[in-house]
Amino acid sequence: MAVNRNVVDRALAVLRTLPRVSLYNLKDHEHRKKRSARGQHGGGTHGHGKKFRQNYLPLGFESGNTPFHLRFGMEKYYKRYRLEREYPPVSLLMLQKMIDTNRLDTTQPIDLSSICNSGVYSMNINFNHHGVNLTDEEGFDQFCAKINIEVQWASEGAIAAIERNGGVITTSYYDPLCLHAVTDPARFFLKGDPIPKRMIPPEDAIEYYSSADNRGYLADPEKVSLARLALAQKYGYELPKIEDDPDYTMLTMRKDPRQIFYGLEPGWVVSLKDKAILKPKDKELLEYYRT
Repeated sequence: MAVNRNVVDRALAVLRTLPRVSLYNLKDHEHRKKRSARGQHGGGTHGHGKKFRQNYLPLGFESGNTPFHLRFGMEKYYKRYRLEREYPPVSLLMLQKMIDTNRLDTTQPIDLSSICNSGVYSMNINFNHHGVNLTDEEGFDQFCAKINIEVQWASEGAIAAIERNGGVITTSYYDPLCLHAVTDPARFFLKGDPIPKRMIPPEDAIEYYSSADNRGYLADPEKVSLARLALAQKYGYELPKIEDDPDYTMLTMRKDPRQIFYGLEPGWVVSLKDKAILKPKDKELLEYYRT
């Protein structure tokens, strides 16, 4: 199609009078739809749209220059919080199930080692766990086993449930070094280290493990017998006589305050490969492990 020559000439004449096109004289079309700003500092959603979910701060993030433990004063219930000993609980119902499923042998004394190796109970020493806390929250009426058990903490109802069926319960303390050996004996014996002797409880726990009411392993046996009778009168059951029980030998088995395994003395080295037990003969070593 032929283009009118006059129109072309007029257009070229207008262009000659206009300035040259550059970044300084570019301008958007006046009817152009305005877009939301994008980029690092533009727009309210930073280019993610209106449906973008808020970007939450990471868990535990503290804004500002002063951390939490400096902004607020120390409360009494925070004192020694990270140093407090913890005792993961085991209820009487759980203990009865472990016995019914043959995970625990009632013909032998039950201690922390047998409970940890049952495959049901687990504890982590790195979390400041120090043993079993036997509770009576579940299974107080259902528990019916006669056992000789050693735990690290026990409630009054749990003690009554054990002794009501003719059993014996003892609360004992293990220091962290002994806990590594007791919780996993096979792993400890493979190291070839001698069995450590158990240390006495710390100052804040010596009273608990010396109390007959708590059946502490450092308590006087005569006071423990009186406490057993008093607890039976409180809960209204007849205390069975252990002396007339056919399992008297098993029920009266107890560890020495320095001993951590039944039948194994401190200082002995157990070799699983050779199936042998090495006993120290040096007088200084014997004196160290006996005192």
